[in-house]
Parts: sequence; structure tokens; C-alpha cells
Amino acid sequence: MSDEPRMGFEEDIKPLFRETDRSRMEWAFDLWDYDAVKENASGILERLEEGDMPCDGAWPPDQIDMFRAWIDGGYVP
Repeated sequence: MSDEPRMGFEEDIKPLFRETDRSRMEWAFDLWDYDAVKENASGILERLEEGDMPCDGAWPPDQIDMFRAWIDGGYVP
């Protein structure tokens, strides 16, 4: 078992999504809602890796890695 803390949605992932990101995606789902992000996580990761999300510039690699670690860690709330 790893001693490394697992990524959690409320503390680690939700703050990565800015208010502007949330408002631009509200037509599809709420980026600040755990269930919505969990349900769409693979698509979000794909868009992040392609660099077309968020729409005003790609996330730095460490933030993408954090999102991927959250998925790999079992979507901790």
C-alpha cells in the first residue's frame, strides 16, 4: 500500500476548474459536481490531454497528471 495521499475531488480536483471553466461547460454538465465529473472523467481527461480544454489554454502537465491520478485512485470524493 502506498503512503502517497490519494487525490480527492473536493480538495484537489474541483479547485482546478475555474468559475469561467464551469460556466462555459454548464450546457453539458457542472464541473464543480462530483458525480458529473466522475461520469465524464474519461472525456475530460481526453480533452485535457489534447489541450483543447479549457478553451482559453491547456492545463500544465502537472495538473493533467493530478486529474489522471484522481481517476486512477478510484475517484475519491
